[in-house]
Amino acid sequence: MDRRTLLAALAALPTLSPLADAAGLIQSLKPSAAIPVLFLGHGSPMNAIEDNPWRRAWQAMGTEILARAERPQLILCISAHWLTRGDWQITAMAKPKTIHDFGGFPQALFDQEYPAPGAPAVAQHLAQELKSPANGGPLGLDRSEWGLDHGTWSVLKPMFPKADIPVLQLSMDYSRPPAEHYALARQLREWRQRGVLIVGSGNVVHNLRRTQRGAAPNDAYDWAKEFDHWVQEQIKQGQLDALQNFQTLGAVASQSHPSYEHYLPLLYAAGAARSSEMPRFFNLGFQSGSISMRSVLWG
Repeated sequence: MDRRTLLAALAALPTLSPLADAAGLIQSLKPSAAIPVLFLGHGSPMNAIEDNPWRRAWQAMGTEILARAERPQLILCISAHWLTRGDWQITAMAKPKTIHDFGGFPQALFDQEYPAPGAPAVAQHLAQELKSPANGGPLGLDRSEWGLDHGTWSVLKPMFPKADIPVLQLSMDYSRPPAEHYALARQLREWRQRGVLIVGSGNVVHNLRRTQRGAAPNDAYDWAKEFDHWVQEQIKQGQLDALQNFQTLGAVASQSHPSYEHYLPLLYAAGAARSSEMPRFFNLGFQSGSISMRSVLWG
């Protein structure tokens, strides 16, 4: 066969896109060195498309992670925006949809898509291996209802714009106390050595009722600064277990989190981390005076 005939034959072969390859091949995970753990303060959905310091830091962090010797095989994200009641669930579809779970923003934000593949086989394995702190049973599987909400794609798209790493989302059973969320997070720790990048996406302080448009990153309410500082100190001192007891701070905690769904993802990241790992803080500061953008990398 001459060169021209060979090239024509190769061109005629069916090809798969990188995403199709990923969706087809991620049936199991290979052992790996421990992959980092991230907690990301995601703030406003507009951070996904605006050129600002928060987004630039996400881009730099994604570049750093991909440059490491051990590339994540899969991303497991725990977002403040997927709450369930009665059980925890894991997305288990091959092609999770991009969810635009917000209103009142420019069309450009609604036009955003993040077509990362899912990993149904891995999701099924993970759901069976993890045990619900509430009843000891396996976690649930969501094969069609959810997808990737903005707590997930708004941070992953700047970090990993090729969308070629499979992504699963883990819901949070909001009927359960913080201690049970932390207990489930501790079970995630060993998955870091199976190539899984664990990402908690929420905010250390999140009070939308008290936002101040145009506030500078260093401008925040005293109670917001106090709670943010308390979280920083627990993490710096390796007292990660203490984070689940945030409600003992009383009014400072309730002002910082009138509802605490944006705090819970921090417990998942901290539970998957090891107290001996040196944390690295980035994106320090506040958005609109009452939303802490503090983010943390362990590992």
